Amino acid sequence: MSNPSKSRPSFSPARRWRIGFDMVLRTALVLAVIVMVNFIGAKFSHRFYLSSQTRVALSPRTLSVLHSMTNSVKVTLYFDRKDEFFPDIMALLNEYRAANKNISIRVVDFVRDPGEAEKVKAQYKLGSANDKDLVIFDCEGRVKMMGGEALTQYTLEQVPNEKEREFRRKPVAFSGEKIFTAMLLSLQNPQPLKGYFLQGHGEPSLEDNGNFGYLKFGAALEQNYITLTNLEPLVGDRAVPMDCNLLIIAAPASKFEEVELQKIDQYLTQGGRLLLLFNYASLEHATGLEPILQRWGVNVVADTVKDPESTVTGQDVVVRQFGQHPVVGSLGQLSLQMVLPRPVEKITVANAPASAPQVTELIFSSPTSTLANDRSVPPRRHPLAAAVEQKPAAGVANARGNGRIIVVGDSIFLGNYYIEGAGNRDFLNSAANWLLDRPQLLEGIGPKPVTEFRLLLTQQQKKQLRWLLLGALPGGVLFLGWLVWLVRRK
Repeated sequence: MSNPSKSRPSFSPARRWRIGFDMVLRTALVLAVIVMVNFIGAKFSHRFYLSSQTRVALSPRTLSVLHSMTNSVKVTLYFDRKDEFFPDIMALLNEYRAANKNISIRVVDFVRDPGEAEKVKAQYKLGSANDKDLVIFDCEGRVKMMGGEALTQYTLEQVPNEKEREFRRKPVAFSGEKIFTAMLLSLQNPQPLKGYFLQGHGEPSLEDNGNFGYLKFGAALEQNYITLTNLEPLVGDRAVPMDCNLLIIAAPASKFEEVELQKIDQYLTQGGRLLLLFNYASLEHATGLEPILQRWGVNVVADTVKDPESTVTGQDVVVRQFGQHPVVGSLGQLSLQMVLPRPVEKITVANAPASAPQVTELIFSSPTSTLANDRSVPPRRHPLAAAVEQKPAAGVANARGNGRIIVVGDSIFLGNYYIEGAGNRDFLNSAANWLLDRPQLLEGIGPKPVTEFRLLLTQQQKKQLRWLLLGALPGGVLFLGWLVWLVRRK
C-alpha cells in the first residue's frame, strides 16, 4: 500500500486569497460604518433616553444662555462622589457641556484625592471647614461657587414613631439648573447688584453666626450676586444711597425716628425695592413702619399665628399653602417653617383706582390656625407674607424704577438656625430675585422633582421585619427541606 508523498493543503491558494480579501473588505466596511456614525453624531447630535428618570432636558432659557456664551468656563466639582446627589449634578453639568463646548468639567473628590483637593483649596482660597461639596464656576478669573446643599429643596416629613413626633428633611426638588444658569448669567454680567441692610433698631447682625444671627442670610444673598452692606440709621443728612438696588429691614425691635420714616417713605415713592421682615418682638412696640405699609395696602396684625396641626415645636408654623405669584411659583412642592409669625393681610379698598399698588398675599397658614392673643377670631387661614408692586403712571419714570415691596410676618425663619430648614432659603432666593426684577432667575427654569424610593417603618414594624427575615424565611426553607426528606425517605 503506497503512502502519498505530500498531504494536500486544506485550501487552494485562490481560495485563501478570496478569504483574505473578504476579511479585509468586511473590516473596511465596519470601520467605514463606525466613522460615518461618529461623523453623523458629531454633526447632528440628538440624545435619547431609555428612562424618564435618567432624562436631563435643559430648558429653552438655559439653552439660549449657553448658545450666547463665547468665553471659556471651567467648572470644578469639588465633591464627595458618594453624595446622593452627585450623579444628578454630574449629569446636569454634562448637558451644559454638550450644549456649549466652551465649558469644561473637572471632578475633585476631596475625600479620596487629598492631593488634588489641596490644589483646589489653594487656587480658590478655601479655608473654612464648611468649604466642601462645592460647584465652582471659573470664567477667566471671575469665580462663582455654590454649595451642594443649596441645590436641593427639602420639606419636613413626619417619620413613623410610636413614642414621639419625629420629622426628617425629605428632598423634593432639585434646583441645579436654575442656580447654574444664574451663575453663568452673573459671569457674563460681573457687576453685582447692591443691597443695604439697615441697622440701629435691634436688627440682627450679618456677622453673627449664632442661631438667630444673619450670617447665612448674607451668604445666601451673596450667592444671588447681591453685595450686601450695613446701612447706619437714616438720621441727619444720611439717606438711602442712590445705588441701593434693595433695602432690607429685618426684625426691627424699636421705634424709628420720624425723619427715618420720611426717608424710607420717600425711597419707596421713588420706586425703591424693600424686603421687610417683622417678628413677634415688635408686638409690644410699633416700629412706625406699619402706617407706611397701610398706605401701600398692607396691614401687619399685632398678633401671632398658632397652628397645632402644622407644627414641629409648638411655636413654629409649617406653611404648605401658597398664593399665585412669581415669588412662590416654584415653591408649590415645598414647605416653609416659620416661628410665631404675624399675619400680613391685604387691605381691601372699595373702588380702588387703577393706579393703586397691586398687593398679593403669598403664603398662608392652614385653615385650622388661630391667633394667639385674640381668641374671638375663629380658626381660618391667615396670610403670613405679601408682595406689593407699584407701576408708575404712563409717561412718568421713577428715579429707581417700579416700586416693589415684600412684607413677611417672621424674620427668625431666615436666621442661621432655620434658613436651611424646609424651603426657607428658596423663599429668600425667589423674593430677592423678584424684588430685583430678574425674571430669568424665576421663570422658565423650575426645580426638577426628586423621586425618592424610601420605605418608612415604625420600630415595631422593623422588629417584625427582622424576625421575618432572620427567623420565618430560613425556618420556612428548613421546613420545606424536611418535608422533601420525608417524602424521599418513603
